[in-house]
Amino acid sequence: MTPGALNAIVPMACVAAAGIAAMVAEAFREPGERMPIAGLGVVGLLGAAISTVVLWNHNTSSFGLVSADNFGLFVTMILVIIGLLTLAISGPTIERERLPAGEYYALTLFAIAGMMLMATATDLLVIFLALEVLSLAVYVLTGLRRDSPVASEAAFKYFLLGAFSSAFFLYGVAFTYGVTGSTHLDRIGSVIAAGAAHETMMQRLAAGLLMVGFAFKVSAVPFHMWTPDAYEGAPSSVTGFMSTGVKAAAFAAFVRVFLSAFEPMRADWGAVLWVVAAATMVLGTVVGVVQSNVKRMLAYSSIAHAGYLLVALLSANDLGKGAVLFYLLTYAVTNLGAFGVIGLLESGVQSPATSQPSATSQQPPHDQVRDYAGLWYSHPVLAGLMTVFLLSLGGFPPMAGFIAKWYVFSAAMKSGNSGLAIIGVLTSVVSVFFYLRIVVMMYMTEGGRPTVFPSVPKVAGLALVVSAILIFYLGILPARVLDWAAQSIGTIF
Repeated sequence: MTPGALNAIVPMACVAAAGIAAMVAEAFREPGERMPIAGLGVVGLLGAAISTVVLWNHNTSSFGLVSADNFGLFVTMILVIIGLLTLAISGPTIERERLPAGEYYALTLFAIAGMMLMATATDLLVIFLALEVLSLAVYVLTGLRRDSPVASEAAFKYFLLGAFSSAFFLYGVAFTYGVTGSTHLDRIGSVIAAGAAHETMMQRLAAGLLMVGFAFKVSAVPFHMWTPDAYEGAPSSVTGFMSTGVKAAAFAAFVRVFLSAFEPMRADWGAVLWVVAAATMVLGTVVGVVQSNVKRMLAYSSIAHAGYLLVALLSANDLGKGAVLFYLLTYAVTNLGAFGVIGLLESGVQSPATSQPSATSQQPPHDQVRDYAGLWYSHPVLAGLMTVFLLSLGGFPPMAGFIAKWYVFSAAMKSGNSGLAIIGVLTSVVSVFFYLRIVVMMYMTEGGRPTVFPSVPKVAGLALVVSAILIFYLGILPARVLDWAAQSIGTIF
């Protein structure tokens, strides 16, 4: 073994070590003792960030199974940002729901380690193992509120459908091995390219089964059924984490497998992906319009955004390749910010103006659209931040969401997918309705009974402010980040 053989796995090793440390800290914590377990996660994620910067442009590989190329490192840095923001906004949720902090942080860190492995893996079996590592951790996080029937149901549905998708993916790996004699992406690409003129039904079946596995993880139609229930049942911080981290890791592997190994079969899988992308954008937008629960509305919003990302993946020209990573970054920052605000608002207590709220009173979660009525008058800072996040999701300039959608649709037009671009623009216009509905509710509708919110923790508040700043930065000065994204994704082709 050469001295640098393990360099490619250093970022995920830092995060996994932090997860183990969180487990040990929880095991030795006295009942009622407050321990800064989240700090262990911050240390691990900062270690991953530093090692990512050190590995940049070195294109190192570990055993030919994990490649720390710039593409994988860019996604790793996105996952570090997702991890840090998740840890920052999780405190209020853990306190309110009385969740076991050690388990929560350990599972989150192990899920991030699995996501990093999935983004950098260059072998189908390693991708499958990474997929299972992150999936199992997210299943448990979804149902971590053990006394909640809604959370238990959500976790159960997520687990069952996830098991089916894993089976499809594993069958795809098996068929791919049967056709090419290898599970390594470079070898698969070489064999398929050599016989591109004589494609077999087995090759198409292998690509189709793999596509089903990825489509489930990115919430693409018709494999989206788990998304609304899982998003509604999970704690808000977990919902934000799974909606961004899982999507980033899954799309990274999706891009690496289909734009590298299965690139010679683009004519076959591209036609299927065109239909899937169109259906995903339309269903996510149309069904999202009729939702009254904010978390379910953002779940269908997430489905629609998966469709936009599929458009970028399908376009796959120079602009489209960079747009995939840029979109993942902007969506991660925006959606985590939105769910961070939702998590803080769920702590609100409704009470008559003449009495004070009871700290122990059981209140329903404030996750309905009507619960945001008059928020501008009761908590203007949270209302302002939520407005920024919603407008970015809707694609309003000068927010990052506008630039991300602009690059995706421009790439689609340049690649000849004008039909998808038109569908994307139309669905974006329709989606503005359910984003602005919340904004109108916050500013132009008076609330009913007064809602008293606890003070916003400094760490969570800082995370939301940083997210808003990043949204404006990426919307006003996107060129440098987009160049990094385009250059990094070019390393896998």
